[in-house]
Amino acid sequence: MITTILWDVDGTLLNFEAAEKAAIRALFQEFGFGVCTDEMLKRYSQINKIYWERLERKEVTRQEVLEGRFLDFFAEEGLDVSAAPEFNECYQTSLGDTIVFYDDSYEIVKSLRGKVKQYVVSNGTITAQTKKLRVSGLGELMDGIFLSEQLGVEKPDVHFFEQVFAQTGLTAKTQIMIVGDSLSSDILGGNNAGIITCWYNPEHKQSKNSVRIDYEITDLHEIYNLI
Repeated sequence: MITTILWDVDGTLLNFEAAEKAAIRALFQEFGFGVCTDEMLKRYSQINKIYWERLERKEVTRQEVLEGRFLDFFAEEGLDVSAAPEFNECYQTSLGDTIVFYDDSYEIVKSLRGKVKQYVVSNGTITAQTKKLRVSGLGELMDGIFLSEQLGVEKPDVHFFEQVFAQTGLTAKTQIMIVGDSLSSDILGGNNAGIITCWYNPEHKQSKNSVRIDYEITDLHEIYNLI
């Protein structure tokens, strides 16, 4: 019986891609960079993905991720690389300006209040996630919020989850389930922590990782069948 759900945010409860595109396009205008095309956004997303995967493997620091992705992107596009630090600062705040829920996620989380404990477990920055959770209303529905930047360690590191367990008093790992879209962060993290894993896979991607997936769903409403 599931009594606790650990929710990932970006790509699970909220459509990160929509927020990302809106923020970067708006900031391109603000910084005088002109129009950011779909092709440019695709190139940025690939750079960003690589940086976050390197962070999960502890190959780079968080600050190197946040600024390095824009340094590389701007260099590739022939833009002023010296603007990267300020651009990143503005980007963190702007991410919370666009809120798009996946599968009525707000209503799902709201309906589960009092039935299971619910916590946010995210690798996103404090600035971005705090605003997103406040503007979306999801934050006030949760029993707690755990951000890697505050904990000093990222998913999938077991120490991230150990701090969650220590601060919440959660001990029955067979009753705790993490729900997330990332195999390398959420599902591997769940494996490392010894809890139940639920892979949110709306795009029907193929699993290429050697991780244990206890449940796979393509719509968040399927959560009701698991608890």
